[in-house]
Amino acid sequence: MRCFGTQGPVNPEENYVVPRTEEVADFLTRVKEGKYIVIFAPRQTGKTTFFQRALHTLAAEELTYFPIQLNFDVYQDSAPSAFYPHLYKKICQQIANVFKARGRALPETLKQFLANTMLTDHVSMLDFFEDLANFLSHQRVVLIIDEFDGTPQAAVRGFLNALRHIYIAGKPRCPHSVGIVGVQSVTQLNYDRSISPFNIQDEFNLPNFTLEQVRDLLAQYTDEAGQAFAPEVVEALYKQTAGQPFLVNRLAQILTEALDIPKTESITMAHFATAHTQLLDERNTNIDHLLTNIRRDRRFESLLMQIVSYDDSVQFNLDNDIISELATYGVITKGADRRCEIVNPIYLYRIIQAFKPPVNGLERDYFTEGFQYLTSTGQIQMERLMENFREFIARAGFRILQVPDTPQEYVGQHLLYAYLDHFVRIVGAAMFLEVQTGRGRIDLLILHNQRKYIVETKIWEGARYYQAGKKQLAAYLKLERAVEGYYVVFDHRENPEPRVETETVEGVTIRSYVIPVMQKPPSSVHR
Repeated sequence: MRCFGTQGPVNPEENYVVPRTEEVADFLTRVKEGKYIVIFAPRQTGKTTFFQRALHTLAAEELTYFPIQLNFDVYQDSAPSAFYPHLYKKICQQIANVFKARGRALPETLKQFLANTMLTDHVSMLDFFEDLANFLSHQRVVLIIDEFDGTPQAAVRGFLNALRHIYIAGKPRCPHSVGIVGVQSVTQLNYDRSISPFNIQDEFNLPNFTLEQVRDLLAQYTDEAGQAFAPEVVEALYKQTAGQPFLVNRLAQILTEALDIPKTESITMAHFATAHTQLLDERNTNIDHLLTNIRRDRRFESLLMQIVSYDDSVQFNLDNDIISELATYGVITKGADRRCEIVNPIYLYRIIQAFKPPVNGLERDYFTEGFQYLTSTGQIQMERLMENFREFIARAGFRILQVPDTPQEYVGQHLLYAYLDHFVRIVGAAMFLEVQTGRGRIDLLILHNQRKYIVETKIWEGARYYQAGKKQLAAYLKLERAVEGYYVVFDHRENPEPRVETETVEGVTIRSYVIPVMQKPPSSVHR
């Protein structure tokens, strides 16, 4: 039986695979038109799997196309004098492999040509491809280069210039089509900040999985194993991952393998909560990439927290180096209103965890003596829990300003998150971050004993945003079929107006708290 794959490219013989039929058809149309295509996307988004499947489809359809697949991941620290000879060796191997796969012997004339040719630089590469066309009759070479970011810095410009020269010379040409696959764009690879030598590129966007594609992926497992996913599990899995391919497959992997759920049982939301918690706590290659990338620059924390905390967030502007880098790493994306958004709730959780101090010094003050916030039937007394948080902030006073390594602007949200995270671990609940717009508001969904509790948190931006937030929360409560929610707004103004309100908004009950956050310690307190 097949399995969900998270280690390198997946293939349909061993793994469940999203076919991306429409995207493959679009890509192959561009190849046949002779486009020189660039596919740049964050790591572990399925780029290699995609183009391998596309070339397999192309080879099966038409023998007039001659695919040469290369990978530049090992060349990053090479000198051009080592890069080009090794590249030539790999090209020769690929040519031999294509002939073998087609059941044909390498023609003697081509064999002699390959044996008598050398690549030493981009100019000799230009001559090589022009001559190669004469030995492949009417076949059209399709050159695909994976991990193009590994091209030696000293060779990037000349290599791209050679390909550009071939392209503008017109058809027929060799290569007929080129696909460059990597994380960084060609512009970002121009280390001297000059005009791109590859201005003929046709950019191809490879999006995350859609909800329908996730359904199809999980249905493949159900068809083979006979074990169904509850519909709400499929939707929750998609919502938490936003279709990020690695995360989708990893959650499915945990649910179908690690939890050892009997195949006679359906996979329920209780199972999903357990799998989700495991994913949030584990280190894997995808999360390692995320954490490494967001720690590259101390300025990233301020930008990311601003995106999360404010409705009137940061404009998505790729001309800004910080925004461009975070988008390249797959941490943020452009929202419908052209503002920055965190790409999925799982990443948001790990970002908050990465930036919050391991100990804030206030943990022992979270709960008053005789702490008891569960009813006799095991339900969370949410109003009492939230009232205690409001009182906790008042009890802590100016000490919240001393929480280490936390910008004062975001200390309230950090503390609420840490407080609820501490609580759910005590009572054995699960907590999900639900980022409806990717910014401006964090909805915390607590799942305990088959019941949902929802808390939304924001920073005060004015009365209009405060009232709008209630309507946003009401809409989310109805979506989740919940009847009450808790709305916490932190007020950083010099003269804050604390509020506690209970209202019925669009048929649901909302308990709102506006909590003042100290700007500075009292003058009588000496540090």
